[in-house]
Amino acid sequence: MKIIIAILMFSFIIIFHELGHFLLAKKNKIKVNEFCLGLGPTLFGITKGETKYSIKLLPFGGACMMEGEDGESESEGSFNSKSVWARIAVVAAGPVFNFILAFLLALIVIGTAGFDRPEVKGVMEGYPAEEAGLQAGDIIKEINGKNIHIYREVSVYTLFHSNENLEVTYERDGEEYTCTISPKYNEEAGRNLFGIYGNTMRERGNIFETIKYSIYEVKYWIEVTMDSLKMLVTGRVSVNELSGPVGIVKNIGDTYDESKSAGTLSVVLTLINYSIMLTANLGIMNLLPLPALDGGRLVFLIIEAVRKKRVDPDKEGMVHFVGLMLLLALMVLVMFNDIRKLF
Repeated sequence: MKIIIAILMFSFIIIFHELGHFLLAKKNKIKVNEFCLGLGPTLFGITKGETKYSIKLLPFGGACMMEGEDGESESEGSFNSKSVWARIAVVAAGPVFNFILAFLLALIVIGTAGFDRPEVKGVMEGYPAEEAGLQAGDIIKEINGKNIHIYREVSVYTLFHSNENLEVTYERDGEEYTCTISPKYNEEAGRNLFGIYGNTMRERGNIFETIKYSIYEVKYWIEVTMDSLKMLVTGRVSVNELSGPVGIVKNIGDTYDESKSAGTLSVVLTLINYSIMLTANLGIMNLLPLPALDGGRLVFLIIEAVRKKRVDPDKEGMVHFVGLMLLLALMVLVMFNDIRKLF
């Protein structure tokens, strides 16, 4: 059951991404040859108008295949026959739809379960937060110039910057104060701590607060993804710690098992929350300026817009082909690590 749920979640996120490409292609009168869910041989397909809608054998991924997208065709209705700005809109629509989906899902979670205000629940005795004067009830507003809106931003920031001093701006009784907190090593935890306990209780707000904190929720997951990528690039996280489809299915299954005891509503909200993370992650990953990804395609289109001349299609195609091979090799490595972790 949990594997089916994981596949359905993953498939829905992918198809919503491809829907962005599809709708903008249709709006710009670009012919879509096939709109499919999954990869590999076709299990089921139906043709309506000029487009074939199909389901493939492998339940991961999907595609919106446009006329002339990967070739030199400039026939009427082909991708390359449209203006560079129309093509940029079509390519960018996929990641943008991921963020739209993240926001819509966040509305459900925040509207139902509420948001976590960045309030200090308590401080650890003998640790820097206590020495700096922080108290229970203080509302954290900024850390090192970064605006804070939900408590998880505090948790993630202190985790990713555990060796840095923190300049914290907080509110108490309507007044703002600033203090500096230095990290202190905790042998039991095996890492530096600042000594702050966060308020994990969620509170519900009115419709305007729900919308506002839903935006903050999406922003939070985007920043977590970007900070994680920085850690990967700087070597603080290894490639072996990445998760692919197999790992994601396992994590979704584990999340499902852990939340079952709390009831159906808890399961649904937990899985939706996980989906927010996944779709925001997919949006960011696709915007990376890497060949074969939407971000790589956007780089060539932006160069074309600046030069007012298209990059040689053969050279662009070769770059994307090499990038695709490297991405496939990375996927194989990640999948191997996922499978290895299962045993």
